[in-house]
Amino acid sequence: MSASVTVRVPAKVNVQLAVGAARPDGFHDLANVFLAVGLYDEVTVTPADALRVTCSGPDADQVPLDASNLAARAATALAERYGIAPDVHLHIAKDIPVAGGMAGGSADAAGALLACDALWSTGASREELLEICAELGSDVPFSLVGGAALGVGRGEQLTPVEVGGTFHWVFAVADGGLSTPAVYREFDRLTAGTRVPEPVVSPALLGALRSGDTAALAGVLSNDLQAPALSLRPSLARTLAAGTVAGARAALVSGSGPTTAFLTEDEASARAIADALTASGSCRTARIASSPAPGATVQRP
Repeated sequence: MSASVTVRVPAKVNVQLAVGAARPDGFHDLANVFLAVGLYDEVTVTPADALRVTCSGPDADQVPLDASNLAARAATALAERYGIAPDVHLHIAKDIPVAGGMAGGSADAAGALLACDALWSTGASREELLEICAELGSDVPFSLVGGAALGVGRGEQLTPVEVGGTFHWVFAVADGGLSTPAVYREFDRLTAGTRVPEPVVSPALLGALRSGDTAALAGVLSNDLQAPALSLRPSLARTLAAGTVAGARAALVSGSGPTTAFLTEDEASARAIADALTASGSCRTARIASSPAPGATVQRP
């Protein structure tokens, strides 16, 4: 085995997140259009005497380092499938906001899975890795694949989506996180007694992505989890307003929040909006990134 393997894995933004009613299993059917963005975590695996997790970077103290860590669960799942002892040191270098609605934990799981696969030379097929990803969580398969994709079911059944250009974003990072299960529970509370429509993908949104048209995409961004996220964290409305006033073409909560996403005209606009958001005091920090970005990728020396 090699001494160590490092995998870089991207964050995501949901340019459409249509949520259906709760299913009997507690999950919700989704029409979830993922776009990978250029904010990355790096997961490094090194042979060790036992499974161990460490973490560095912003808010690293909020990342669990025990067996509940999704990256640790990914390593264990692959090891069990191939009869290997999961004796590795997993180090996660965080740059994706923690509990921020950008799939940071899912990204780390996909990164650990690909890194362990390379370290152990399992020979697992892409389909097999995606199957393990789906068992780990709804967003994990997309973290492996990257680019752009439509996720249906609970989001784990992926179809690639064509993107015809580069989109520029600002992500405003809030203080503290939001629990994804709590946001879904709030969605259920807010929609109780109403008919929740079946989630369907927007043809106009797919067309905007295909053409690379920022103005067209700005007009069709949507997130059914935005209302429950704002219900739980009303202060996010101020952040959304600050980015809009600063010139963003569109603003929305990223996934289950509390990170907010702002679609901008170009990189220069993104920098100006990020500065304005930071100056507004409505967020802890603001990050710029472009999309689409590649999925989990082994980093070569």
